[in-house]
Amino acid sequence: MLGLSIEELAVFRKLSTPHKIQDYLDTIPANLSKKGSTCFSPRMVLQKGRAHCIEGAFIAAVALWLHGEEPLLLDLKALNIDYDHVVALYKKNGYWGAISKTNHPVLRFRDPIYKTPRELALSYFHEYTLLKTGQKTLRSYSRPFSLKQFGEGWITSKKQLWDIALALDESPHFPIIPKGNEKFIRPLSPIERKAGNLTEWARTDPRT
Repeated sequence: MLGLSIEELAVFRKLSTPHKIQDYLDTIPANLSKKGSTCFSPRMVLQKGRAHCIEGAFIAAVALWLHGEEPLLLDLKALNIDYDHVVALYKKNGYWGAISKTNHPVLRFRDPIYKTPRELALSYFHEYTLLKTGQKTLRSYSRPFSLKQFGEGWITSKKQLWDIALALDESPHFPIIPKGNEKFIRPLSPIERKAGNLTEWARTDPRT
């Protein structure tokens, strides 16, 4: 069963729907490690008890895979002045949704109402910003990226999964803003920026 231990399987077997997966990810503290960037495997996430976006997406993808769905990721790529975001994809009745781990009130779960991955990616555009300036930074999205191509060993690896992260980053991406329309993009207003400053987990929390 994907190389998982009995204890690990017990966790993933409970995550039988996108809602349950998202609820579980919401209980995991954000990975705000002061020791540098990480790219933990699902086993490492369970052991360390924290995760950031791609680590949460790995957890979601494994849960979906274990329950008969495709383990798919979607990469949302921003300008170099901002961070990319990664979500796990799922489908219901032919429509796309997303499961997401983030420390902010936006860029979160998406219900399965989107006809295409592009429609889903566009739903993240307005709130994907630099809060100091209000600049909207999301610029492209990947096609659905299957983790099956990497076999099963990554799920329980003790090593950082930077090879998968790099392959996702280098996979084909498609632009979000139509050519010539970037000059018409309006920054967030002060009240929108204020709302976006909310976070769920504080860096001072010892669990992060």
